[in-house]
Amino acid sequence: MESLANLESFMRSAELGSFSAAARRLALTPAAVSRNVAMLERNLGTRLFQRSTRRLTLTEAGERFLSEIRDHVEALQAAIEGVSSEAAEPAGVLKVSMSPHFGTDYILPLLPEFTTRYPLIRPEWTFENRQVDLIAEGYDAAIGGGFELAPGTVARVLAPAHIVSVASPGYMKDRPIPANPADLANLDGIQMRSSNTGRIRQWVMRNAAVDEMPAALTEKIVLNDPAAIARAASLGLGVAMIAMPDSLSFFERGELVRLLPDWYADIGPISIYYASKTLLPAKTRVFVDFVVEHFRRERLAERFAGSLGASNLPKRK
Repeated sequence: MESLANLESFMRSAELGSFSAAARRLALTPAAVSRNVAMLERNLGTRLFQRSTRRLTLTEAGERFLSEIRDHVEALQAAIEGVSSEAAEPAGVLKVSMSPHFGTDYILPLLPEFTTRYPLIRPEWTFENRQVDLIAEGYDAAIGGGFELAPGTVARVLAPAHIVSVASPGYMKDRPIPANPADLANLDGIQMRSSNTGRIRQWVMRNAAVDEMPAALTEKIVLNDPAAIARAASLGLGVAMIAMPDSLSFFERGELVRLLPDWYADIGPISIYYASKTLLPAKTRVFVDFVVEHFRRERLAERFAGSLGASNLPKRK
């Protein structure tokens, strides 16, 4: 009977194309994964991979073997994880990726309660403005918006990702209030240049009547970071388009006001992403449920919805 460790090492190496990537996913060393695969090949009496310095490629026998065992091994893994999660307290390193501003404002404050409830889980969180490959890079989950759903992952929606136009009260003093997105051209624009494409980000706004109109921002100032753009707007440098989650703290302090309260841009939902396993590891499952419940309890989906106009903004005391 072949060991599960050998079969897992083979499957992950085949899926990810290298022993190193498989090792990260399995929390092993590359040497251990290579050794497990070599033992499997020796036991089967056939070569499963063509090895090169850059990538592993399945042989014909390897492709056939993978297709025959994949469902059975995954079912066995699910059964083991199911029994383990029922018998043991969630534990282990929890690797999560999230954007710096959103993660610091909305996810990091959950950590004290989460670690108190699950003391055997050790968070290892990365704050970065990029879409990670959960499987290849060994992450348990990622939180963000506008991600492409990669094979082998699923997304659970947390809240809408709506972009609104904002400016400081001081900047808008004695200036005409815009009536629609076209009127933004009369004000100083703080624009965003994408770090990925190098292009100025263009926004199309919509309203409750489903009318659409481009946001006609000028390019007086160009920055590449959403947090910097929000801060620049609060300093009275002009009008900016920023996400509702990034806006709320500025609204609460009275440092920004929302322009065009009936208009917003929709860039898709903010979601929590994780591997599409039949049964998640307990540490990942409890983290996903914890975050989802927090968003529901605090009604963050409503607070982040630019489509609700001014009704969801904090009331000034």
